[in-house]
Amino acid sequence: MSRPIVVIACSTGTSSELVADAAGRKYSLAVAEVSECQPLLLPVGKGLADIASVLEVASGILLPGAIANVHPEHYGNEEPVIPEAIDRDRDAVTLPLIRAAVERKIPIFAICRGFQELNVALGGTLHQAVHSVEGLADHREPDVKDFDVMFAVRHPVKVKGELKKWLGQDEVMVNSLHGQGIKDLAKPLVAEAFAEDGLVEAARVAQGNPFSLGVQWHPEWLVQSNPVSLALFRRFGDAARGMIAKGQAA
Repeated sequence: MSRPIVVIACSTGTSSELVADAAGRKYSLAVAEVSECQPLLLPVGKGLADIASVLEVASGILLPGAIANVHPEHYGNEEPVIPEAIDRDRDAVTLPLIRAAVERKIPIFAICRGFQELNVALGGTLHQAVHSVEGLADHREPDVKDFDVMFAVRHPVKVKGELKKWLGQDEVMVNSLHGQGIKDLAKPLVAEAFAEDGLVEAARVAQGNPFSLGVQWHPEWLVQSNPVSLALFRRFGDAARGMIAKGQAA
């Protein structure tokens, strides 16, 4: 039996100074090795992503983290705090892709920027600079080049709802590192995890989807050694296989 296809949205990057579609291999490895699905990278340049065609083959959608931010024009009238950290090509693909995937109940796993995209696509808003908001902590990564330090477990989150049932815990330690974060949660989403300062760290689509989860942390990092990460990627893979079974039964 062939593996279900999980489409992974790329970001705009460069290769030898040429514009390129890029996605960290850690996401593909987590999908292939833990979810046991076939990763398929989705380019985000203009005219390169036909949403209907993508969803014809996708049994799951993974929205990875990225350095770039969602443009605030998609959730308000603010100017970007860091104009150079904007990826309009990715916004143009991922936001309609999310809305279409939610409508078709295709499993979604949204990580870091992907979680922010999920919230914005469904009508929510973001803090552009969490560290500048009174009462919220500085969630940014340390200024180091050592990825083991950068992606190290940093703080606990309180877990509730379905996510608590999935993990069997009401508190987990996470490697959450981000400058932006959830301000107003989109109405179709229900919060499932909170940082100590009250910031929403995970949410899922409330109804009708076997797995439609966004997390602000990075479960793809060293996924094989983290029981929480393993549980999430395995459940995501099971949901993708469920899409194939559903199609065969139809």
